[in-house]
Amino acid sequence: MHSEVRHGPAFATLFVGLQPGDRIIAESDAMASMGPRVQMRTRLNGNFFEALLRRLFGGESFFVNEFSVPGGQADDSVVLTQRTPGDLRTIELNGSTLYLQPGAFVAAEPTVDLGVGWAGFASWIGGEGLLRLSVGGRGRVWVGAYGGLFDDDVQEELVVDTGHLVAYEPTVSLNVGLAGGIFSSFFSGEGLITRVKGRGRVLLQSRSIDGLAAWVNAHLW
Repeated sequence: MHSEVRHGPAFATLFVGLQPGDRIIAESDAMASMGPRVQMRTRLNGNFFEALLRRLFGGESFFVNEFSVPGGQADDSVVLTQRTPGDLRTIELNGSTLYLQPGAFVAAEPTVDLGVGWAGFASWIGGEGLLRLSVGGRGRVWVGAYGGLFDDDVQEELVVDTGHLVAYEPTVSLNVGLAGGIFSSFFSGEGLITRVKGRGRVLLQSRSIDGLAAWVNAHLW
């Protein structure tokens, strides 16, 4: 299976070339186009209970779509994208695990394990939901963001504005707090922040949907 991210970083789109027998799992509503030989099968995002938890508490879709080309057919392709304008990143898993914030998952190879776990009240207070999506095992995962994507290696602690965290390794923990004192936190416009503690890699997005929503609301009145 060949893949290529094009049109980034503002409008990144994933182009996937499928040979007979190849499969790719994608978030619901991620398909922009597909060839006539590509078959799409919709299934639960995990078992029923996991899919329900993801939908209710994690902000993820209840279903995922599987795209494949049957044996005996010629090669074909599918084009996948995300709901918001921004970048896409290909992440290669080699037996590792990565936690994704709601809305970050775009697609994965079928060898990747999609799971759900407790994110904690810190994540919920920060507006990211009580549950988090975990991807593990081996294979490629494609994650998306609103805006550009960039990495940061946490050595001890990193302060992140809520809404900018996309993915993080299990070796770090999240705590939500005020950006400063009560006056500074609420009148500076920063409000709540997320303290990422430990040692590990995090993936951040350069823009925040909450920031966009606040800007739009301010111009509607």
